[in-house]
Amino acid sequence: MNRDQAYSLIRQTFTQSFDKARFRNFAINLLNRMDESKASAWNSQYVKDAFKVHVSRFERIATYTSPENEKLDVLIVHLTKESKLERARTAIRNFVADHLKTRDEKDAALVAFVSPTEKQWRFSYVKMEYATVEKTSGKVGVQSRLTPARRLSYIVGEGESCHTAQTRFVGLLQDTTKDPKLADIEGAFSVEAVTKEFFKRYVELFENIHQALEKLIKKDRFVRDEFLSKNVNAVDFSKKLMGQIVFLYFLQKKGWLGVAKGQDWGTGPRDFLRRLANGEWGKYDNFFNDILEHLFYDTLATDRGHEAWCNHFKCRIPFLNGGLFEPLGDYDWRRIDIPLANRLFTNADFVEEGITGTGVLDVFDRYNFTVNEAEPLEKEVAIDPEMLGKVFENLIEENRRKGLGAYYTPREIVHYMCQESLINYLDAAMNTGEEPVLPVKPRQDKMFGEPEPEQMALRAMTRRELVPREDIVAFVQLGDQASHYEAARMSGTKSYKAELPKSIETTARLIDEKLHDITACDPAVGSGAFLVGMMTEIVRSRSALTPYFNDVHERTPYHFKRNAIQNCLYGVDIDPGAVEIARLRLWLSLVVDEEDVKQIKPLPNLDYKVVQGNSLLGLPFKSNRLQKIERLKQELFDETRQEKKRKLKANIDQEILKCFASSKSSLGYEVNFDFELHFSEVFHNNGGFNIVIGNPPYLRVQGLQETQPNLVPVYKQKYKAACGSFDLYGLFIERGFGLLKQNGNFAYIVPHKFFRASFGKGLRALLNERRALTQIMRFGAEQVFDESTTYTCLLFLSRLRQDSFDLFEIKDFSQPDRILSLICSKQENDSYMHCQLPVPTTDDWNFHAGGGEKLLRKLRQQNLTLGDITRKIFVGLQTSLDRVYVLNVLKWGEQTVLCHSKMLEREVEIERGLVKPFLLGKNVHRYQEPIAKNVVVFPYVVENGHAKLMTPKFIRENFPLGWEYLKKNKEKMSDREHGKMRGERFYAYVYPKNLVEFEVSKIMTPDICDGPQMTLDQSAEFYHTTTLYSFVFKDIVRNSPKYFLGVLNSRLLWYFMNVTGTVLRGGFLRFKTEYLRPFPIPCSLSQKPPLEGQENRIVGLVDQILSAKKLDPEADTSKWEAKIDRMVYELYGLTEEEIAIVEGKSS
Repeated sequence: MNRDQAYSLIRQTFTQSFDKARFRNFAINLLNRMDESKASAWNSQYVKDAFKVHVSRFERIATYTSPENEKLDVLIVHLTKESKLERARTAIRNFVADHLKTRDEKDAALVAFVSPTEKQWRFSYVKMEYATVEKTSGKVGVQSRLTPARRLSYIVGEGESCHTAQTRFVGLLQDTTKDPKLADIEGAFSVEAVTKEFFKRYVELFENIHQALEKLIKKDRFVRDEFLSKNVNAVDFSKKLMGQIVFLYFLQKKGWLGVAKGQDWGTGPRDFLRRLANGEWGKYDNFFNDILEHLFYDTLATDRGHEAWCNHFKCRIPFLNGGLFEPLGDYDWRRIDIPLANRLFTNADFVEEGITGTGVLDVFDRYNFTVNEAEPLEKEVAIDPEMLGKVFENLIEENRRKGLGAYYTPREIVHYMCQESLINYLDAAMNTGEEPVLPVKPRQDKMFGEPEPEQMALRAMTRRELVPREDIVAFVQLGDQASHYEAARMSGTKSYKAELPKSIETTARLIDEKLHDITACDPAVGSGAFLVGMMTEIVRSRSALTPYFNDVHERTPYHFKRNAIQNCLYGVDIDPGAVEIARLRLWLSLVVDEEDVKQIKPLPNLDYKVVQGNSLLGLPFKSNRLQKIERLKQELFDETRQEKKRKLKANIDQEILKCFASSKSSLGYEVNFDFELHFSEVFHNNGGFNIVIGNPPYLRVQGLQETQPNLVPVYKQKYKAACGSFDLYGLFIERGFGLLKQNGNFAYIVPHKFFRASFGKGLRALLNERRALTQIMRFGAEQVFDESTTYTCLLFLSRLRQDSFDLFEIKDFSQPDRILSLICSKQENDSYMHCQLPVPTTDDWNFHAGGGEKLLRKLRQQNLTLGDITRKIFVGLQTSLDRVYVLNVLKWGEQTVLCHSKMLEREVEIERGLVKPFLLGKNVHRYQEPIAKNVVVFPYVVENGHAKLMTPKFIRENFPLGWEYLKKNKEKMSDREHGKMRGERFYAYVYPKNLVEFEVSKIMTPDICDGPQMTLDQSAEFYHTTTLYSFVFKDIVRNSPKYFLGVLNSRLLWYFMNVTGTVLRGGFLRFKTEYLRPFPIPCSLSQKPPLEGQENRIVGLVDQILSAKKLDPEADTSKWEAKIDRMVYELYGLTEEEIAIVEGKSS
């Protein structure tokens, strides 16, 4: 089959209502050798009770066996009239899972899901996730009925684009010689591929609009003046415009736009925006001025009564409220024309064969849109609202991103964190309570005067188990899969046993009450991923409880979501764009479940639920205005009348501003947000949040000094975590933990550097004091973020004091869904290690799973560490301009050295007295004699242990060639550190540290290594760059430096650094001072007898290695090195089992 035939087959199959013959023909061509001999059909009596409400009948048209002997069914599932393709996702996925499991434990299915009332249908790939167990017969079987299945789906049928399906399936259809693997078929359903492709196009469209708007602002004085007066900029305007259009693409999928008079919501055309552009709802000169602005601001943002009739477009269009369709900055859209070119929205430009149009609508029309946010078990090959979050992050300019420290959290991580947080919350809510610690003494009455004041009971949180934690875990993880069986069982089907623990059924009302009342906050909300994730988990869990309730009228996803948005979810972000996107995603989540075809409810106001502000600042006192603010906010949430909304918002803002009015004069800094003020109802009624969750910004204090220097001293005063070279995420941990109520829970994804770094000391002390750790999932060298090399962990904390915590160490995160699923189901796997450890009480946060904790304790039995016996472990010279200071040596002369200057890009000659032999990181290798191929300009005189900067006169008179070289580079050298080095001593180092340390015998190591790479500077002459570290030993140390070289190049040090240091991508490690100093090392001090013959034997072997490497740097010395390793193990008294752990051979 050629390309055109493949495209034609895809179009015929997927752009029309379902047709069995067309679907069969597509399957035959896709699978090449499918077997139709086992075709069969089952009517409604063969549909199990758990699924009868959704499935009317089904048929298998063929089976298929892949080259790997994996089994697949090709199915057609006909839904009932009552079932909706969008609403029945979990039920129909579980139906297919049940079919595959009970019919020979098939691996997957290709399924057409067909509704009798809809012109669209779903083409899905459903894959089983079997958890296997060995039976007594020796055979391997399925562990449980609730085996999860993953479903990937295309939305197809009338009015749907097949562009993505064409690009994904054309290759498989063209190759008629090879039977596809199931992995190939699954690849054609790749959600990530279509999302990445759409990202690229979206950013291009944004840039086109942004550039056009910038030109318009420059050219048009009226637009420029209006934008200036309303504080509107081109970037935010372009972002909001793109967000408005993409929102409408989601909305038109619901059939809510362009509804005819008298017709129900949901009957509008699915291509309403395209028809607008084609002039079907009115002619126009300029599409933005004449069409879009009227649609946004005069229609969607205006309450037009029950019918929502729009005179301008002569059709029904809903009133959406909410703020998305209000003019940015309240610019005067009626008076000011913004004539963005029509071709920005639609044109006929050639793209490739068969594809034309580069405008916003042209590009968007080529993709499928779905309002369903993807979940781990349910993904649509379409653009979903999560994409808005990713696009938002991608539209942050790189320098702005650095200022915010913002990175987008993958959805698999979000799902895991939200689910774990909900489990922790329910465990605390159901199983802990306040009880008096001491009995209250009876009050004594006095004969004279006032009676003694009544003694208040001293209370503390204690555990009183009502629902075992393992039952809560089963409920949260499996509830939605079990709910169909539970509903059938509760309605009288006797063949079903209970799928959830009895404790869940007996306490269902109380659990539901706790889920109704939960409060969760993301203090750095970004694009709202964690708020949407928490809402999804709340809705899934409450829906799973519905089978245990008789009155189910308001137990719908819509009601659950609206309650969660109104009462449970809170977010803050310093970036207004983030706040807009977060609100947008919450609104979209409501849209998907709105079922009232007669009257669409306006979107709720989120102005005081997702708020712009700095989470790290706030008022140090409580205001007496809280109750009034709470009452006004409650009124605003459901208010739809524009004038009333404006008045309410103005009143709330006025009350809040009164509280902030004197902040700058009284505190020394301006406050624009306060948790207890903006979210007063949470603290007034609840004492804090049940859950704080998120991905805070990662920004070192150096970056903060550039963007917000005035806040650095404020943070240092307010936060224990703001010590040393602190990072913003540490402050967010401290702040977030402080926002929790007495039994609240906390979950962040953050770098784990604070576990060991000196700047984390204050934060570690705080968490130790509170005994707060509940779980750490450390990703090691595995990267979580696509756009950043950041070494992260998931950090779970509790306000309830803990005795132990779970440590997970991830070794392979290439398949996030699979790994996290294995962890949740407690299936052992080589991709991760798990152990339970006591909560730390000291500053030692070197946690390690896999038997390493015991070994580390043994190593630490040594009395001394490398830090104890070294006078200094120091980094190289920090010139701030190596292109000037570091020169490549061409030829050594008696008095001068001929070099090449990178800065001048030519040869220069400099006196030897002004330079020092200089090593780069690449010049230092394991046991090899270092050779300096560079020199560094060193304008200092070292005398009596002190370094003094040479004067200009001294350099001119003693090193005239060197002075000429410095003068040629004066401008560049003076400009260092924003001009800090201007003046007559422009040639000085910005950070003149460790200048007197180099001319001694020392051990040197590169900063980043894939194994110990230490060597010895026996000549005591080498200076080096910052990518090398050196250490010199104290005078009281009696051991030979060669002894230490042998120990430090051993496999034992490498093991120690792996489990206590920072593992980088590719298995590399950082050999920084703070990681080297804790290494325990056997050593002889002047007051102790020297080590016995072990040291001499190690030194002898090191001498042999050094000699061999001097003759031939590539000499094989592995036998001698292996002997040193064994001797080092003996020094520490390691057993064979412990040696196996060190060498990675332990089971």
